[in-house]
Amino acid sequence: MPIAADVRLGKAVTTHHPELINLYGCCVGDDTMIGAFVEIQKNSQIGSRCKISSHTFICEGVIIDDEVFIGHGVMFTNDRRPRATKPDGQLQVAGDWILETTRVQRRASIGSNATVLSGVTIGEGALVGAGSVITKDVPPRAIVVGVPARVIGRVRARPDLIPVPRASKP
Repeated sequence: MPIAADVRLGKAVTTHHPELINLYGCCVGDDTMIGAFVEIQKNSQIGSRCKISSHTFICEGVIIDDEVFIGHGVMFTNDRRPRATKPDGQLQVAGDWILETTRVQRRASIGSNATVLSGVTIGEGALVGAGSVITKDVPPRAIVVGVPARVIGRVRARPDLIPVPRASKP
């Protein structure tokens, strides 16, 4: 079953090809769109009014806030030191590795084929260029590109896109 019984879907979640997605143990907010060939694992949270494009992998421990865009083929990780086995050669199980939470804040956008390493936060309104590898936190409204990703600019304030707090007058 592509959408498991333990998935909490908000109102008006759109999945154009529900037979081609794999969701289990996760929570998806209202009005979110999920493309084909997307996997969202247990203990992940997707906010409202998000767009998750095709071929994206969202692993356990990823928290995506409202109004986030995730491009095609974006990969998230949740373990900085992945191994298949323990030192004695036995396969690892859930208690044998450390889950690191990753957060994508409101209105951030992640371009196609980006990879997001575990334990980072992508700030509100940030823009991650296609193919970038995120190895550390991305500041709010920063534009980052490259491998590893580095800041190259700032998202300009546009009233229709990102509200920018105004300084109060004395």
